[in-house]
Amino acid sequence: MNVKTAGRTLDLFEAFAREGKPLSLSQLARAIGAPVSSCFGIVRTLEARGYLYEVKARGGFYPTKLLFEHARVIASHDPLAERFVPLLEKLRDQTGETVLVSKRLDRQAVYLEVLESPHSIRYSPQVGEFRPLHASASGKALLGGLAPALRNELLSGMKLPRVTSRTITSRAALEADLEQGQARGWYVTRGETVADLMAVAVPVAVNGETYSVALAGPMHRMDGALKRHAKLLTELRTALEREA
Repeated sequence: MNVKTAGRTLDLFEAFAREGKPLSLSQLARAIGAPVSSCFGIVRTLEARGYLYEVKARGGFYPTKLLFEHARVIASHDPLAERFVPLLEKLRDQTGETVLVSKRLDRQAVYLEVLESPHSIRYSPQVGEFRPLHASASGKALLGGLAPALRNELLSGMKLPRVTSRTITSRAALEADLEQGQARGWYVTRGETVADLMAVAVPVAVNGETYSVALAGPMHRMDGALKRHAKLLTELRTALEREA
């Protein structure tokens, strides 16, 4: 199986998640951007392995629960979740805001854990979503947690595209922002990725790897509670790193 086939297989499951109904072979081919013949091969392989079944009355295919069962077992043994989640749940309950755990993947931050705020108006990203390092609190914390030489190397080849009117787009301004974050021990964004979103984050070093833990929510709630949120995050970082 080559990389293109792996990508198309993931695209196929994402199409089912997006559409929420059985899809015909031609619909799947359009959704994954592949010729019908190539899509047919993927569908038949997944069907033979028990991941899809044919819904003849609807003229299409739909996933079985096998993928869900595998995912459930995998998630139950996630070493990150075992260590982080109880403390993250406490942080969410203390602050009432969405809690995020991220890791750097090249020049982006990817969300590994998302614990949503109980408020009806809240930040609701999905696990696996990416955010730019320069425009997110999670990304800034990950940059701030790097050794200076590695951070300099990364920034040297990194583009800083504008996401909103508040996005930092110059390296000098970004480095100044990171220096401020390092000095106080936490990093913040105000509308730099999403216009009314504010977030505060800290880097966390666990077993030689750097993660970020962030709190995010609407600016009108976050702004007045920033110092308290930052204090709770720094206390969480200390607890997590002490357990490592």
